[in-house]
Amino acid sequence: MEQKFTYKLEHLAQELNYKVLYESSDFHTKELDTPEVHRPGLQLDGFFTYFDPNNIQIIGGMELAFLEPYSSQVRLLKYNDLLSKGIPAVIVTKGRDPGPELLESARINDVTVLSASEGTSMTMTNVLRVLGLGMAQRITRHGVLMEVYGIGVLILGDSGIGKSETAIELIKRGHRLVADDAVEIRRSDIDKLVGSAPDLIRYYVEVRGIGIIDVRRTFGVGSVKPFQDIALVVHLEQWREGEVYDRLGLNEMYEEILGVKLHSYTVPVRPGRSLSVIIEVAAMEFRQKIMGFNAAKEFTDQINRQIAQNSPK
Repeated sequence: MEQKFTYKLEHLAQELNYKVLYESSDFHTKELDTPEVHRPGLQLDGFFTYFDPNNIQIIGGMELAFLEPYSSQVRLLKYNDLLSKGIPAVIVTKGRDPGPELLESARINDVTVLSASEGTSMTMTNVLRVLGLGMAQRITRHGVLMEVYGIGVLILGDSGIGKSETAIELIKRGHRLVADDAVEIRRSDIDKLVGSAPDLIRYYVEVRGIGIIDVRRTFGVGSVKPFQDIALVVHLEQWREGEVYDRLGLNEMYEEILGVKLHSYTVPVRPGRSLSVIIEVAAMEFRQKIMGFNAAKEFTDQINRQIAQNSPK
């Protein structure tokens, strides 16, 4: 059974910098269990069929304009009908004044009311984005996640193979660290994975013989990134004599993580090989493939054309 994740209401308010107009008694502990939001149009007129009380309710200019002609007592009754259903929170958009009736109903029903500075459409987009990522299916992989030429590269391999040292080399060459040792991977969309580091070890790298390095302080804030879409997987493995390694790149390899297929390379490690340069080339080659150019196929086609031209008719 697929594990379901929740997201704290307090964290949502902090992430999006929302002002708290009324704080419910469970504001600091409330767990949101659905990434959906809802605009209560028909509900403000008493229609609650098919209404899901687990959704955050968004109140914008249209909802406030609908309620404006009513008396204060009627507005309070309509808000009570909505807030008494056990909804997790109400967000009022564009910094609008919700009026005393909403805040009074929030007090009566103990429901948090937040204020967003953005308009209604942008507020819904931001809430859906944060909740979608926060509740996404996730796993943790032992490895390193780097942004190399704008490509999220997940570096995997056995302990001691040189992943962290390669990360340091890439950082010195101008690329950015996302996570070292433990990479939290979330499926944010049907075909997209986002990686980040656990809070405890974010921006730290362990280098054997030296110890723990704070990358942000040592190399500057431009050397780190909080999260990154993952597009490419590079496996580092010890060079084995007699092993046949791909020399042309015609065979496309993939790694499946959380049901998403990612392009993958296997790089053998031996003394004298610059892994950072190889990973840079892998990222550039992957970018070319995205743009429709495959060097291996182009090279093979040139050879075939040359053979065809030199063959006796």
